Amino acid sequence: MHKKTGLYFGTFNPVHIGHIIIANHFAEHSDLDEIWLVVTPHNPFKKKNTLLPDHHRLEMVFRATEELEKIKPSDIEFKLPQPNYTVNTLAHLQEKYPGREFCLIMGEDNLKGLHKWKNYEVILQQHAVYVYPRISPTPDPSPLQDHPRVHKVEAPVIEISSTAIRQDIKVGKNVTPLLHPRVWEYIDQMNFYRQG
Repeated sequence: MHKKTGLYFGTFNPVHIGHIIIANHFAEHSDLDEIWLVVTPHNPFKKKNTLLPDHHRLEMVFRATEELEKIKPSDIEFKLPQPNYTVNTLAHLQEKYPGREFCLIMGEDNLKGLHKWKNYEVILQQHAVYVYPRISPTPDPSPLQDHPRVHKVEAPVIEISSTAIRQDIKVGKNVTPLLHPRVWEYIDQMNFYRQG
């Protein structure tokens, strides 16, 4: 039996309780055996001053998931050529871990754009996509919502934004309820998101 592994991609800048609630929901309420939080590396072709260096974002994901047996941080994309295309990441993972079956986890908002991804047909041919609900300003359904490889999971609707957390930290607001205590400890210690 292949171990079913859900890949939840994100910049996690910073990782917050919303990410962990979603990942844990999939770990506990779907047929996925394990969830990997795949930290997306800084794209060298894009200027993103607000994006912390890769290793700091990975450290925060590690801290947020350390006690959760079924949820793991992953730096797999750090070692792959830029820019990262999901289809290439999946091919690399499949080769590296032949005993696992990899699936994608994404919000409904991302599913709407999936048909624009590089080689999306190949992704859907070889991998299932697990979708969690998002509040969307545009009610148009995704052209792929009825695809046999797309599975909707009734997960909690969490609308917490890393952008809003960064802005709040910058102006000195209390964000501790939105972050794992060890993640907040790291941000505070390292003085992240305060300047600029």
